[in-house]
Amino acid sequence: MKLFYRHFGEGQPLIILHGIFGISDNWVTLGKRLAEKFSVYIPDMRNHGQSPHSPTFNYAAMADDLLEFIEEHELKKPMIIGHSMGGKVAMTFALEYPEMIDKLAIVDISMRKYPGRNVHFDMISAMMAVNFEAVSTREEVEALLENSIPDKRIRLFVMKNLYRKTRYTFDWRLNLPAISANMDYVFEGIESSSKFTGPTLFIKGGKSDYIIDADLPLIYKNFPAAKVQIIAGASHWVHADSPNELCRLFSVFLGKECSIAEGAND
Repeated sequence: MKLFYRHFGEGQPLIILHGIFGISDNWVTLGKRLAEKFSVYIPDMRNHGQSPHSPTFNYAAMADDLLEFIEEHELKKPMIIGHSMGGKVAMTFALEYPEMIDKLAIVDISMRKYPGRNVHFDMISAMMAVNFEAVSTREEVEALLENSIPDKRIRLFVMKNLYRKTRYTFDWRLNLPAISANMDYVFEGIESSSKFTGPTLFIKGGKSDYIIDADLPLIYKNFPAAKVQIIAGASHWVHADSPNELCRLFSVFLGKECSIAEGAND
């Protein structure tokens, strides 16, 4: 599957993989800062953004997409950053093709199976319930989402997926039917007897429960060189809550001095 992607900078290749309901645009600001030294690629995952849709939606398929992406662009020993679902794709790929990548950074996700989270199902239900024949502005769409998604930050995150399909109508870029039908796969754990022994960084949001102490033995088993860093005060959306601190951690790990963006949160 040929993924849509954004590209910035030159140097050693660095791939950033977004999470469920995300798009490449979510990581552009940080990607441009990293592009001061690296050749940064930010693809839209299958069924997201401007990438193709498919009824198949699981980590094996997305890892295959990543392999095709690396081979298509002839990327030699890329470093990979993955957030949430993108982190599980990155881990799946690293364990299947450990010789192909240089460094691995996983943002606020572990290897275990997660119970279904209401916030995800609420987001799907709210988006699928929008009647686009009855709305004509983005504000009207947001108003329809408000009851089911009261958190404005999450609501605006969802709204990133809205696009103007025609001059007069909107639609979602997400393949919502496929994502909804395969959410069980999104919550599945990663089971592998393989190891990725290269440099690995796990970053946990201090206010998030996506990485807990009980996850660490399995992480260290499959990623023996792993180090875990915590960003205090950050939720699961670490890149939105603490972009400067996240960039600083990436700088140390990747070997790049990160410029601090004025006005960004710490």
